[in-house]
Amino acid sequence: MRIAHFTYLTILLATMLSCSEKKVTASTALEQTKGPTMDPDGYNVAFLIMNGTYNTEFTAPFDIFQHTKFRKNIKVMNTFTVANTLDPITTFEGVRILPDFDYTKDTLPKIDILVVPSAEHHMDSDLNDTTLLNFIKKIDENALFVTSHCDGAFPLAKTGILDEVTSTTFPSDIESYRKMFPHLKVQDSVLFVHDGKYITSAGGAKSFDAALYLCQYLYGEEIAKSLAKGLVIEWDLGQVPHLIVE
Repeated sequence: MRIAHFTYLTILLATMLSCSEKKVTASTALEQTKGPTMDPDGYNVAFLIMNGTYNTEFTAPFDIFQHTKFRKNIKVMNTFTVANTLDPITTFEGVRILPDFDYTKDTLPKIDILVVPSAEHHMDSDLNDTTLLNFIKKIDENALFVTSHCDGAFPLAKTGILDEVTSTTFPSDIESYRKMFPHLKVQDSVLFVHDGKYITSAGGAKSFDAALYLCQYLYGEEIAKSLAKGLVIEWDLGQVPHLIVE
């Protein structure tokens, strides 16, 4: 009888542990899929990421925009990532990022600002990805701003949305940009261009400059300098080579 009783208790304990483990797993899955916290009164800022995205062109503007949540009396930015999958994407440098939304399947929040960081294949195979290009064109229809960093300008140009504006890209890719899109107005020797609702930047560490400029445009110089100070950046728009097309 004691053996039977011990066996029963063992089975009961194993069942309870199994149920507990399932609850933890379910809870973890829920945490991963519930998405970012969104201020309903904020700007919705989507970062378009994919395998091969370069770290700096993604993290520099993300850092600047996300820090608006720690400033008072402004319309904060809700930062989130979109990709063509919910599986982790791997950046060019090997960092794995879990996207917030799959733009091929999910219902997305209204996107006020689209950020296109540079990615490894933005000058070749990504330009043949019609799903990607159609997504950019769709968001462009209602977005307040569409921004790119480094070679992120290439897919924007491929969609045709930059046809009537001046733009720029990574300095050493300017000639390739001009050759691939000979009809575009291309500006070199600047770190970013603002024309209409489009802001294109040279990328790299200078992605911080383009992001800070957009914050200065939206919130004023004091807020922009405050955001820069929080990241130990000396911000002075007058010292940044740029072009603003009125």
